[in-house]
Parts: sequence; C-alpha cells; structure tokens
Amino acid sequence: RRVIALVGPTGVGKTTTLAKLAARAIMESKLKVALVTIDTYRIGASEQILRYGEIMAIPTHVARDRIELAKAMEKTAGADLVLIDTAGRSVSEAVARQAELLRSVEGIQLFLTVSACTGPREMAAAAERYRALQPERLVVTKVDEAVGPGSLLSASVRIGRPIVAVTDGQRVPEDIHNLSGAELVELVVGMVGDESSVKLGGQ
Repeated sequence: RRVIALVGPTGVGKTTTLAKLAARAIMESKLKVALVTIDTYRIGASEQILRYGEIMAIPTHVARDRIELAKAMEKTAGADLVLIDTAGRSVSEAVARQAELLRSVEGIQLFLTVSACTGPREMAAAAERYRALQPERLVVTKVDEAVGPGSLLSASVRIGRPIVAVTDGQRVPEDIHNLSGAELVELVVGMVGDESSVKLGGQ
C-alpha cells in the first residue's frame, strides 16, 4: 500500500495529473486505487476529483480537516494505492500548514508538482517554498506548452530529489511519462535530429 499526495503551486495541473496516475495504476498495474482530496478551497475542485473517481469507478473521498482525512484513510485501507489531491499554495505559512496535515498520514509520500512553463525565477521560488516539506519526488507538467523547459532542472537541483514523471497534454492517462536521465537532458537541451530527439511515450 502506498499513499502519495501531489503538492505544488496553483494551476500546475495536479488534479489532472492525479487522474493520469490513477488510470495508469488501474489499467497497467491492475492496482486497487482510491482518491482523496483535501482541496476544498477552489470552487468545483472536489466535484472534479469526484467526477474522475466516478468515471474510473473507484472510491473517492473529500477531507476538510485532519479528522476527516484520518477517516478517509481508514475507508481506503483496502486500496493498494491512495492518491491525495491538494490545493495550490503560494504562501510559505499555508504550505507548512498543508504539510502538517498531510504528514499526519503514516507513510505518506509527497510529490512536488511543478509546471515546465514556469520561468526560472518563479520555479526557483516555488522550489524554495516547498523544499521544507522534503518532498520525495518531483512531477513536471505541461512540457508540451513550454518554450524552454530548462527551468525544470533547477527545481530538481534545489529540492535534491529526482523527477519521477512528466506530462505533455490533457489526455488521461496517455499524456504522462517517466523519462530516463538521458531523455530529460535531451528534452531540456533541445537536441534535434531523428535519432537524438526525444519523443515522449517511447514513440
């Protein structure tokens, strides 16, 4: 059983990425998956994750505080993978409060989710803001929209954790990929050529 929460700034695509991870786990790994959201701030946020859960026919729960989160974890005890969606945070104090809530779940892993479209200075600031949470992994979204995705490496360096996946579109679950170190370098450097260019998804 693994419990993973996606954390990160507003607008980076955490909810869609969460749905991609859930669908991949169900379709490819045949895992029992459950969804939980603690994002009760954005209008329609909980409805969105509940809709994803309905489409995938998996248990989905909304938690507004530590007590409800603990109850949600009890209800998902039979799942192989529990994915937790969170609200975006831009203030360090709010990030710390959210982290305290999430770390109340035993064995939870935090995956910092950042957008490749973010500029170098903003990416560095976001990484610095979330470094105190000690996230276990990074997920980079919106690679397809980024003109120069080089700033994504600065987040990995500042956090000191590997990039576990990148996303490059809205399709669920097709547009999420795990890339090797060499592929990430090629993606950032922008090498051109039939043999050297990176084609996401191994195509």
